Amino acid sequence: MPERRTVALVTLGCARNEVDSEELAGRLAADGWELVEDAADADVAVVNTCGFVEAAKKDSVDALLEANDLKDHGRTQAVVAVGCMAERYGKELAEALPEADGVLGFDDYADISNRLQLILSGGSVEAHTPRDRRKLLPISPAERQSADGVALPGHAQEPAAAPADLPEGLAPASGPRAPLRRRLDTSPVASVKLASGCDRRCSFCAIPSFRGSFISRRPADVLGETRWLAEQGVKEIMLVSENNTSYGKDLGDIRLLETLLPELAAVDGIERVRVSYLQPAEMRPGLIDVLTSTPKVAPYFDLSFQHSAPDVLRAMRRFGDTDRFLELLDTIRSKAPQAGVRSNFIVGFPGETEADFQELERFLNHARLDAIGVFGYSDEEGTEAVTYENKLDEDVIAERLAHMQSLAEELTSQRAEERLGETLEVLVESVEDLDEDGEGGYGRAAHQAPETDGQVVFTDGAGLVPGRMVRAKVVGTLGVDLVAEPLDLEEAAG
Repeated sequence: MPERRTVALVTLGCARNEVDSEELAGRLAADGWELVEDAADADVAVVNTCGFVEAAKKDSVDALLEANDLKDHGRTQAVVAVGCMAERYGKELAEALPEADGVLGFDDYADISNRLQLILSGGSVEAHTPRDRRKLLPISPAERQSADGVALPGHAQEPAAAPADLPEGLAPASGPRAPLRRRLDTSPVASVKLASGCDRRCSFCAIPSFRGSFISRRPADVLGETRWLAEQGVKEIMLVSENNTSYGKDLGDIRLLETLLPELAAVDGIERVRVSYLQPAEMRPGLIDVLTSTPKVAPYFDLSFQHSAPDVLRAMRRFGDTDRFLELLDTIRSKAPQAGVRSNFIVGFPGETEADFQELERFLNHARLDAIGVFGYSDEEGTEAVTYENKLDEDVIAERLAHMQSLAEELTSQRAEERLGETLEVLVESVEDLDEDGEGGYGRAAHQAPETDGQVVFTDGAGLVPGRMVRAKVVGTLGVDLVAEPLDLEEAAG
């Protein structure tokens, strides 16, 4: 009888990393590894790291060190780093963090089982020397789909075992050429990778260098994975990539997303389709129409504005200004008044003047965003912005960050109050004891994405079932969160 081997996956960072972890889980389970939830119960703890900004990198290092501590008083024998930070730094991370028994890049994913077995047996896997992954695919998007041998986590890359041969709970994630995927939780929401990489060259962002150039997954693969997730009980899928508005450009149809969304919404069992990571400069009238008028497609706009002062945007190698952005929001809300909009912003970018800062404040005061993320600028090695002059003092950046975060909190609370009296379709995600007075529940409406946005709070959980979509009326607010009362609950639960 084969020796029992256990593995736990600890995921940090964005929803794209969550998809990659479930791919790794599928590969490992298919090769006989037993997946456990708690790293303390695992022979090997695999930490899927984030390498985006300093705070995320610190969280990744802390998670690796925490997992390493388990080796002193738990079952854990090895700790392995994977993900963006491992890919971005490779040998440098391995040398700086000897507590990690292995640092594996994307190219190791296809053979992850053998890599972990070697490490568990006392061997070593040499960490890779990082390279610019943008150079691995052809410059022309039209030629990328035929490129072989490039690791694309979450994409169909090799033949999967026939469904009849798979262990229970496993299935090809997206068709006959897909890596396996194994769900790591029972949430009614799951992310589906629409594409990988990015062709934009924002001066502050290093992601393209370690995630590579933009390449779309084929519609049949995305549909196949969605159908499989629906069979696992998933009710909402969230389409993720570095830039969903570019989907299809390497498949010969930049409007392919407009065609795909109604097909995904028609998958049996799926109640909501959500699209994340949209570029304002690439928004098309046809895409806005589909996002605001297709049944079961959330009128949700995760728009990456980053700033609104034109001089700062040009320095970021981005496009737009306050008035054009407000015009875009007006267009969206003219078609779907209840549409949800969220965005992230960087303050203190090199050369940002007080007038630029005030221009961003003007935009936020008029934009009526449902969720706002604000970050202070910091140098990211390998980016163009590192070479810029006119860097702001750290105390100026900190002051502007604190001011804008306070304003964002105030504005998103006001936006929540605007929704008082609205009737929403809410996906129930959990039912639990809210306080000593009794049971309540949590869910999310169409304008609320997992993790990043607010949620809906039900003060009475009677009749609520996780995974059910219920109509609810907003009766109160808790900051950015909404308090709601279910409507027609008996019918919804029937």
